[in-house]
Amino acid sequence: QVQLVESGGGSVQAGGSLRLSCVVSGYTFSSSSMAWFRQTPGKEREGVAGIDRTSTTKYADPVRGRFTISKDYSKRTLYLQMDSLKPEDTGMYYCAATLAYGVTLDPTRFGVWGQGTQVTVSS
Repeated sequence: QVQLVESGGGSVQAGGSLRLSCVVSGYTFSSSSMAWFRQTPGKEREGVAGIDRTSTTKYADPVRGRFTISKDYSKRTLYLQMDSLKPEDTGMYYCAATLAYGVTLDPTRFGVWGQGTQVTVSS
């Protein structure tokens, strides 16, 4: 059974930091491309950061320089380190996986999703 389980969300003041984790089971972690997405009510899900099997990374413009995506193969875990958080970073954050080649932030290319973890940044 494929499972992606996120954790690490919470409430933080602007300027603070959070680290999200996504534990992967039942899936080929080493050869997958993965990404973090976020969504707020009334808006479409948007890609935040992605990483492929070669550890090539890609970031959305609003988070570049503040967020860092990484993978720990021994723990089968995807991370998203979020620093200098802003109120506009508030949303439900999801991790997703795909066996498609290359790093991507296109949600239509991902077939496996976690349940999400809420991040709230107050001003």
